[in-house]
Amino acid sequence: MSTPQQIRTGETLDVDHSDARYRTWLKEAVRKVQADANRSADTHLLRFPLPEAWGIDLYLKDESTHPTGSLKHRLARSLFLYGLCNGWIRPGRPVIEASSGSTAVSEAYFAKLIGVPFIAVMPRTTSAEKCRLIEFHGGQCHFVDDSRRMYEESAALAIETGGHYMDQFTYAERATDWRGNNNIAESIFRQLELERFPEPAWIVATAGTGGTSATLARYVHYMQADTRICVADPENSCFFEGWTTGDPDVTCDCGSRIEGIGRPRMEPSFVPGAIDRMMKVPDAASVAAVRALEQAIGRKAGGSTGTGLWSALKIVAEMVTEGRKGSVVTLLCDPGDRYLDKYYSDAWLAEQGLDIAPYTAAIATLLQTGVWPD
Repeated sequence: MSTPQQIRTGETLDVDHSDARYRTWLKEAVRKVQADANRSADTHLLRFPLPEAWGIDLYLKDESTHPTGSLKHRLARSLFLYGLCNGWIRPGRPVIEASSGSTAVSEAYFAKLIGVPFIAVMPRTTSAEKCRLIEFHGGQCHFVDDSRRMYEESAALAIETGGHYMDQFTYAERATDWRGNNNIAESIFRQLELERFPEPAWIVATAGTGGTSATLARYVHYMQADTRICVADPENSCFFEGWTTGDPDVTCDCGSRIEGIGRPRMEPSFVPGAIDRMMKVPDAASVAAVRALEQAIGRKAGGSTGTGLWSALKIVAEMVTEGRKGSVVTLLCDPGDRYLDKYYSDAWLAEQGLDIAPYTAAIATLLQTGVWPD
């Protein structure tokens, strides 16, 4: 990479960022990232079967069909465009990210697409399949034993290598165009246009960076819709506590068992004032819900999908009890084949001390009777 040329003219020091080779590289990199969006079809909106008499439709926005298999493909594309257009990502310099897996998989894909190295700083407990996918896309895995150290380790690596720390936890909410431009919120509303309840009563999201819930909530307010936004938070995560107490500095000592969501601090990209409701979801309930999803539609999904689905089903139960009709949307965040050794493993559940039986029974009772058991 050519460094900026410093040119002294009289008493003025000019810094020239217009190096022709860099600008040529930048144009081509932006074109490649935009072309990925142009050739990628929109993701599907799947129906979760509910009794017709309830007058309630439950949908899952299937983000697992992106080229890198998760909701984070949208985020990674936005972050790369943001970093490129800000002049932060440079040819030959590595991109570094703190991630529990799925964002790193997607960012490794885009780094390879534009020809720059990629390093993922991740907890050592990250699933082996996610690590394999990062390396498949040409990325490197850099492990930490304490998930709270991901941030400082990523920043240190960026300084050491001369690379760019992408910092999804800070920039997720600002890199995405929340007013539209085929973001996830606009897509949901467009796909519901011909359904019997085209404006959803609730959209349920989960929070890793907080960027998705911010995009959904801002779009709903911008479009003057009556849709409410609920954020489901797993155990060992601070979003719920920060939201309920109004304390943005709340922290916790343990990492989340539900990969991709839950954070030991309330991340800068989380916009608490934009959302309407939060639910704290036990990890065993998340696993029970994701297994119930497979029984209902024949699809395996990751634990974060289960966290959102559990909350969506509780909202459905409230609507049934109150006699309200309408639609509810949640997200199918990534495929379950990344977690066969975790959420689909009874041995892992026993090792973690998780008993999903009461939560499995609660879901079955709801689907049979329309009543959420106490």
